[in-house]
Amino acid sequence: MTAVRLLPEWVTRRAETRPDDVAVVLRDETVTYGGLEERSNRIAGLLREAGCRYGDRVAMLVPKSPAALAAMLGVYKADAILVPLDDASPAARLERILRSSQPRFVLAGGGTAERLGELRRTGALPAEAPVGWIGADDEIAGLEPAPEFTAADVDRQPATVPPMRASTDDPAHVFFTSGSTGDPKGVAVRHSSVVHFVEWGVRHFGIAPGERLSGHSPLPFDLSTFDVFGAFAAGAELHLVPPELNLLPHRLLGFMRETELTQWLSVPSVLAYIAGFDVLEKGDLPALRRLLWCGEAFPTPALIYWMERLPHVAFTNLYGPTETTVASSYYDVPECPHDERQAVPIGRPCPGEGLSVLDRDLRPVAPGEAGELFIRGAGLSPGYWRDPRRTAAAFLPDPEPASGEPGGRVYRTGDLAWVDDDGLFYLLGRADSQIKSRGYRIELGEVETAVAATGLTQEAVVTAIPTEGFEGWSLCCAFVPTAGRGAGPAELRRELARRLPAYMMPARWLASDHLPRNANGKLDRKRVKETFLDQGETAAPAARRAAGG
Repeated sequence: MTAVRLLPEWVTRRAETRPDDVAVVLRDETVTYGGLEERSNRIAGLLREAGCRYGDRVAMLVPKSPAALAAMLGVYKADAILVPLDDASPAARLERILRSSQPRFVLAGGGTAERLGELRRTGALPAEAPVGWIGADDEIAGLEPAPEFTAADVDRQPATVPPMRASTDDPAHVFFTSGSTGDPKGVAVRHSSVVHFVEWGVRHFGIAPGERLSGHSPLPFDLSTFDVFGAFAAGAELHLVPPELNLLPHRLLGFMRETELTQWLSVPSVLAYIAGFDVLEKGDLPALRRLLWCGEAFPTPALIYWMERLPHVAFTNLYGPTETTVASSYYDVPECPHDERQAVPIGRPCPGEGLSVLDRDLRPVAPGEAGELFIRGAGLSPGYWRDPRRTAAAFLPDPEPASGEPGGRVYRTGDLAWVDDDGLFYLLGRADSQIKSRGYRIELGEVETAVAATGLTQEAVVTAIPTEGFEGWSLCCAFVPTAGRGAGPAELRRELARRLPAYMMPARWLASDHLPRNANGKLDRKRVKETFLDQGETAAPAARRAAGG
């Protein structure tokens, strides 16, 4: 069998050989590979008929669902580039994304008609971008201008689609991530980069046909890429996690039990949240074989909680920014950590990838020394969509070209890291998360790790805000107390004093029932910092300006 070049080919091949196998499940809705192939072909044909051409962008405003996956595949088959939109994002953010991507078409459905109307009224959705509605017709009554086509038009389209013109090195999609200036950055991701990672992942994790994989991440975020195409490449079942379950640990765990998932992938804060409520039983989730996390650090106490209760499960830490396609390194945890303060490495480079820890002059540092982490290899994005300035700042000529990819580029992650004598890589936190207070250099991630090790918090965020005092910065900790303990700042401070020197102790505390999260489920550190700034107790106006507040 010839190698897969383009992402939809996995579904096409499974539809040809096993059309009745289950592809996607959401609540009571089940779609087979044959049904997914047919629906996506119809959408592709209609997009082409409506004027969509090779290289055009198609924005998709459809909540995570089987319909959204059919639309996504249809966009690829129409030789277009997918721009997935988060229907929960503010209209102003969507406007910036639409302005940057300039879509030729917008696919919408699944209860987003009101948001669509809002974008039309405010001018965020340009009049020259026609809309195709793939949801229920009764939701779009009064929508002006009327959609170019509706679900009924999709049904009338032939179920075959002409061959694709796209190359494997063409962008498959553009994911928009947060930018430091407030403007989202569009990360272009090639078909070839996704194919490379997915094929490795299916082999490494031994994903077999008929397995049941989680679909937890929202589709506008790159972690969903492995959810979706890892399942499709293996001929597995993708079980989409209803988003309303994310803040209900009992129900989220119930979903994992009822669907008999064999693989779970999410950001670790979701797993830490479940651990904080102590709802996992010894030997729970007997069907689960693998638990993967990516996107942020997994507090070691929460990892120990999961590993002690699920000794039959393999645990893997994946690491990689959007700019390097899902993950660039992996660490299969060999045994349950013995110490809550034990750091879990991000491991070794995935095949075809390379990691380097470099100093400020872009020279390799010695094992054990800290530096900035750089990534090269097959997953590297071609750059930020129509943004050469940002691309040039983040994607640099490879200082070690002999080990680099053709073209000799590396991506500057902004993460601090070190590598041990065995070649295992460890993260220290963001390069911009290091502060200097009273002459001491402090890593905010180290303080967070110590807070987690007390066992008194379900989750915590440590941030720093500028002050006008001699210390320069004030450490602040927002936390959710461990269920049933009700620990307050005084008890947490006493316990933390046993682990940290005085200069690393937070000066301000905020206990809460929950901490804010962004749309991808990660802890929203920016909002936590803004909360402390807005309290105004130690942040004078000049300090606010220094912090960008």
